[in-house]
Amino acid sequence: MKHVVKGLFAATATAALLATGAMAQNVGGTLVGVMGGTPRVLNPAVQSGVVTGFVGSQMFAAPLRYDDGWNPQPYLAKSWSVSDDGLKVTLNLQENAVFHDGEPIKSSDVAFSVKVIKEYHPFKSMFAPVTSVDTPDEHTAVLNLAHPHPALMLAMSGQLMSIIPEHIYGDGQDPKNHPRNNEDVVGSGPFKLVEFKPGEHVIMERHDGYWEEGLPYLDRIVVRIIPDSASRAIAIENGEVHLSAFENQPTIVNRMRAAEGVNVSNDGYGGIGPIDWLAMNVTRGPLKDERVRQAIAYAIDKNFIMKAVMRGTAKDARTGVHPDSPLYNPDVNPYDIDLDKANALLDEAGFPMEGGKRFDISLELVPFPGYKPQTEYIKQALSKVGINVTIESSPDFPSWAKIMGTMDFDMSMDSVYNWGDPVIGVNRTYMSDNIAKGVWSNTQGYSNARVDELLAMAAQENDETKRKALYAEFQEIVNKEVPIYYLNAVPMHTFYNDKVQNPPTNGIWATSSPLDKVWLKD
Repeated sequence: MKHVVKGLFAATATAALLATGAMAQNVGGTLVGVMGGTPRVLNPAVQSGVVTGFVGSQMFAAPLRYDDGWNPQPYLAKSWSVSDDGLKVTLNLQENAVFHDGEPIKSSDVAFSVKVIKEYHPFKSMFAPVTSVDTPDEHTAVLNLAHPHPALMLAMSGQLMSIIPEHIYGDGQDPKNHPRNNEDVVGSGPFKLVEFKPGEHVIMERHDGYWEEGLPYLDRIVVRIIPDSASRAIAIENGEVHLSAFENQPTIVNRMRAAEGVNVSNDGYGGIGPIDWLAMNVTRGPLKDERVRQAIAYAIDKNFIMKAVMRGTAKDARTGVHPDSPLYNPDVNPYDIDLDKANALLDEAGFPMEGGKRFDISLELVPFPGYKPQTEYIKQALSKVGINVTIESSPDFPSWAKIMGTMDFDMSMDSVYNWGDPVIGVNRTYMSDNIAKGVWSNTQGYSNARVDELLAMAAQENDETKRKALYAEFQEIVNKEVPIYYLNAVPMHTFYNDKVQNPPTNGIWATSSPLDKVWLKD
């Protein structure tokens, strides 16, 4: 067996915290947070999304948590091990962990949770290789795999593997629409539900049966729901709200940077891994030609976008892997603006300039705040090389998503999340077998046999060095063939006032991770 020993670390780390002042940290108080949307459900085992993740990660625990170095740390699992052949992952659960109703958290609950996630969660690839879960005793769960699955470790952290109670959700009702998803929630995490009013707030209080002695520090968390980003900013500035995460509008970010008593950080979002990009439908029109797609990349001044549009709030992104990921390959063509090269490529592709125009193309406007400036800039930039862009607007997100899912578009801005490991959030965009109308995955219609091979190999490669090399080659290929032109990492930021100590900026999941160690200074 390998990758063992974590229980001793947990005990030692807890003792060290206590010895270095954790006892002096304030215990109690109410943290007021805010988010922009209402969760469909509070149960992350059947629902993705960061609004579900914010509150769901407080109410439901995962086996692991991750530090900012992308290293797994104990959580509901006090230790774990992976067999030498990579086909068994053993979790050793905390012996004194109980659900919010006082029932013990057992290995059978882990097995049940895996079953539910495999069947109902949108990211089915996370646990697809898990063939069964053995439960040799109440505190040991052994996940058996059809093949090595390195993504599994990340999939067992954050909001991705919430442990739910079998005695509640195993009653024969549909877990996706279970009445206990939003009312009388029985969770496994540090906080338990008090009240959920859709469109208004989620209120949670300290779970006194939490297995970590002395935690959580807070008595209560109130998460207000305020859709308008400017209103959220005002609430932070005037002290009504202590903390807001996943804030990404440049004007608001820079406004908060200048606000007295407000801290702004873009740390802690590597696991979520959001990227802004220009998606291109490679199945029709001029975009079938790789040279046209390369020309489009050379015609766009990314530095202008970063400085003028994003106002210095965003990081560069050159591939579909988030730049904070240890698997990111920065050594690819940056496509620095070069109009001469763009024009030469378009000429070579057989699209001569005639009367100041080469061809017409459409560009979908994403119906979210903040995307209009990038979209309008791209239209203007491409006009300089003779590409006439018509911006198409959708009335709402479902309408735009249908256009994308049915591949009835030429180009569109888009934002896609990595969700920790490429197997979970990256592969879906590039694999040939994900080309299917009605499915929002490989909406570009991109197909490359070598890319399929690389992604398949990397999904089963446990050797970190070899795996990184496989993903590096993958990123080089898609960078050259440009089914997508990568613009920037979405500038996700956490705003928090001076009272908030140990904010969720020192991991990879931001507020899609437990706030059990957050406390409030007087």
